[in-house]
Amino acid sequence: MMRRAAVFGWGIVAPECETIDEFSLKLDRAESFLSPFNGFGPDNFLVGKPKFDFARYQPWIEQRFPPSRFKQLVDKMDITTLYGVGSFIQALQQNPGIEQALKDLGTAAHVYAATAIGAFPTFYSTSITYYRSQRRWNRFWSEAARNSAFAAFTRGEAPSPEGLPNPKDADSIDKKEELEDAWFSYWATCSDGLQRYLAELREAESVGLEGDVESGKLTAIREKRRRIGQLDQKWGTPPPPWGDVSPNVLWNISNTPASQISMLGGIKGLTFGPMASCSTFGVALKLALDAIDRQEAKLVVVGTCDAPPTPLTVGAFYNARVLAADGQVSKPLSGMKGTHVAGGAALWIVGDLEYGLSLGFKPLGLEPLSVGISADADHLITPSKEGPQVAMRDALRAAHVAPEEIASWDLHATATPGDFLEVENLQTVLPANVLVTARKGTFGHGMGVGGGWELTAQYLGCARGKLYPTTLTPEEVHQSIHALGQKFVFNQPCAIPKSAVGKLSMGVGGINACVISRPFAD
Repeated sequence: MMRRAAVFGWGIVAPECETIDEFSLKLDRAESFLSPFNGFGPDNFLVGKPKFDFARYQPWIEQRFPPSRFKQLVDKMDITTLYGVGSFIQALQQNPGIEQALKDLGTAAHVYAATAIGAFPTFYSTSITYYRSQRRWNRFWSEAARNSAFAAFTRGEAPSPEGLPNPKDADSIDKKEELEDAWFSYWATCSDGLQRYLAELREAESVGLEGDVESGKLTAIREKRRRIGQLDQKWGTPPPPWGDVSPNVLWNISNTPASQISMLGGIKGLTFGPMASCSTFGVALKLALDAIDRQEAKLVVVGTCDAPPTPLTVGAFYNARVLAADGQVSKPLSGMKGTHVAGGAALWIVGDLEYGLSLGFKPLGLEPLSVGISADADHLITPSKEGPQVAMRDALRAAHVAPEEIASWDLHATATPGDFLEVENLQTVLPANVLVTARKGTFGHGMGVGGGWELTAQYLGCARGKLYPTTLTPEEVHQSIHALGQKFVFNQPCAIPKSAVGKLSMGVGGINACVISRPFAD
């Protein structure tokens, strides 16, 4: 038998919900958490915009770190990582003493936390800044005063470059911008002024470190900056494009949420960012349960955080043909118009049950029994039948739970045609009288965090002997799904017996994670 585990802390950032308590209250109301996007100007998209103010965590951070630390986090971290940090600080609150336990455990405390879709706000804004900077740079060095080749062309002494259309010949504004970019990029490469500038820049950048390493390093940096500043002043250049790319692109890679949680929590064990798309939360939980069972860890912080909706994510989902775009809430199991992009975070502190109880910690929600993992090895988006079946059966087997013992099941359900296949597939494993929930019509689809929200909603409700309502009404169920005879939870809460429950996530790339849980004995 596996060592028993429990959840000893959790935190949430979700659409219209800044804390786990707000999340629970809103779930009780059977309301959608979605709101208009308007990220393209006026548009027809609804999205899940996280409710979040990082300033609420400033006192906690300043009690433990120098005052500069909070500003450093705000200046350098993408909002996606800050969601994770905030959720982690929340998760420390449910059981006093758990913060110190994480520190005292040394390498027996781990962090498995990631962003499934990336730090899109930082990448998006930096890309725009870089593009504009490159345009200014190319135009500057294409001017005749710094470019004898272009000067000769403008005087009619040189022919137009072969194969390079002149922007003056463009037949539309879009085409003109495209041709301008190519035109000035070409002429910048011909600039003799740019070549002289680069030669002088190489000289300025060649300053090396001399003497003592620490003091010499600072001296070299200051001298290099002085020389480069003089050079830019001499030439009157705009900022070079490489100087306009924020280092925050580097500071916000996939393991950054885990790293920041490790540093803020003083957690010294295995720290990394597992990524499995929509199944990320389940995969992180699986890794935690395994580490606890092998006695490599006593406490593990697990979770996911996703960026707020941006034009890049909304546009990508739309053109992948999985996004609703009619300004109305698209509910799973109904019209199958597509899902809604959402952002936020869900972080749990999972631990060895016996260890936690010995410290007086109180378990939260349900007891996680097992996680079944599988890969479809078939298609990027469309789930297979066999892959989810394998994950579900493996999870049941590892949990020592028979299918007829399952009281409720939470679907991945994205309000796409895949909903029908998922319900049909579920019935190959479980009886049709199992109460089924589908919640992406409530808070939308966080690429990685959605599974964490859904699992947390399941744990919160079942621990209180009920299933939170969904946004769906009986008459909205698609006729094909209705014909399957499955029992669903609609817009009223449902009582649930104290029995095992399950939750399936199916990620892009065909990665499946199935979690089986049960109530703790009285």
